[in-house]
Formats: sequence, C-alpha cells, structure tokens
Amino acid sequence: MTEARAPTVATIGVYGWTLEAFLDALRAAGVALVLDVRQRRGVRGSEYAWANAVRLQAALAEAGIGYRHRKELAPTTELRDLQYREDERQGVGKRSRVELAPEYVLRYTTEILDHADLAGLVPAGVTSALLCVERDSEACHRSLIADRLAADYGMSVVHLRP
Repeated sequence: MTEARAPTVATIGVYGWTLEAFLDALRAAGVALVLDVRQRRGVRGSEYAWANAVRLQAALAEAGIGYRHRKELAPTTELRDLQYREDERQGVGKRSRVELAPEYVLRYTTEILDHADLAGLVPAGVTSALLCVERDSEACHRSLIADRLAADYGMSVVHLRP
C-alpha cells in the first residue's frame, strides 16, 4: 500500500511573466487550481492586462485550470498602505520589493491568517497555486499563507518564479 502524499501548494506572482510563460509554469508544476488571494484583481499597465480578473479567468479556463477568488485571505487596504509606507521609507518600489515589513507580517498574521479557515483551501489531491502580483513570494502575503499550510497541514510548497 502506498502512503498518501502531502498536497502541494505553489505560489506565483504576476510580475515578470507573460501570459504564455505564466500558464506554462502552472502546467509544468501540475497546477490544477489557482487561488487568487488579491483584494483587487486588477493590475495596472498594458504589460499585465492579462492578469486582470476577467482575462485571467478566461485564459485559465481555456488552459483547463480552475480558478477561485479567496478575498478573505487578501490584506486589507490599511495593511497594504502600511507596506507601501515601509517600501517608501526604504526607497523600494512595489515591483522591486524583496521582503515584507515585520509589522505587516505580524498584523497580517494576527488580523487575517489566524482567523482564516485553511483546512479546505487546497482540495485533496489537487496541486493548487496561491496567486498575487509580486514577483517574489517573500515580498508577498501569499508566502505567509503557504508557510501556514506547510506548518499546519504538511503541504509541500514550491515558489514559481519567472
């Protein structure tokens, strides 16, 4: 008898990808479901218009990949503003951020993650991907969700990067 493998959760951002490369990365990782953890499901600029909710959902459907918006896991506007102020203080842009502010991590964890029901977030046997915009998972709340899934549910985590 074979032992059941822990489910895998991937993380992926929008920045740095073209739609084709994004879909190829999801396919290569065996992702069958994208869990969009953005508060606002739009991205500024024509380069990333493919990642706006309607276009992204259509592209994923055409690729045979499921989609769910999990807004309850998105940071609040107040938390995003806190991170933006820290980015400004450090002189980094949203697209060049490499880590989250400690206060943001603490508040996101206590205000959102600690109250979230993650038990059924990733369906059994389905490799899923947490989606937000930042290129690097360490610069995004999706890494905090992935870390919690690994710690609490034994999930394997893979961070997809362009």
